[in-house]
Amino acid sequence: MTNDLVLSPEAQDLLFREARTANAFTDEPVTDEQVAAIYDLVKYGPTAMNIQPLRVVLVRAGEDRERLLKHMSEGNREKTASAPMVAVLAADTDFHELLHRTFPIFPGAKDAFADDAAREQAARFNATLQIGYFMVGVRAAGLAAGPMSGFDAAALDEDLFAGTALKSLLVVNIGHPAENAWFDRLPRLEAHEVVR
Repeated sequence: MTNDLVLSPEAQDLLFREARTANAFTDEPVTDEQVAAIYDLVKYGPTAMNIQPLRVVLVRAGEDRERLLKHMSEGNREKTASAPMVAVLAADTDFHELLHRTFPIFPGAKDAFADDAAREQAARFNATLQIGYFMVGVRAAGLAAGPMSGFDAAALDEDLFAGTALKSLLVVNIGHPAENAWFDRLPRLEAHEVVR
């Protein structure tokens, strides 16, 4: 515990020290209002040229959840089936179409992203930054997240995002953690090993 941070020790614990990746959830629902509140908090995290490419696609119970499950790795299928809310976090590779609103100080911003490959790279990188903010926002809401990269992204995109510019990056189960929802915490590197 450090006194060198402005954030209260309780908030530090909620967001980082005591927060864990959940593998099981209670059946208490996660509401659209909770997810909107999470987004309204984390939308202020920085992205390059304010491009904001993250898109949060909520997958509730029913047909869409069944469609998602067939693209999940076998070890993630049951966790995703039983989670009260699942979010597919995706990069919008057509983010440049909104730059007149999100970066109005540069009228030529859209043209700066004319190259499809460079635009997709920018979308993926910046949406990944936003995913980090989103995960902390889930914790700030008093919920737990179970992020998973174990899924067939190409097949998911073709199935759930056909005809769109969305590229899936991460699937996140969201809810209140069930009893024994955690694996043992794994070691973290120390500051002297990372900060030079």
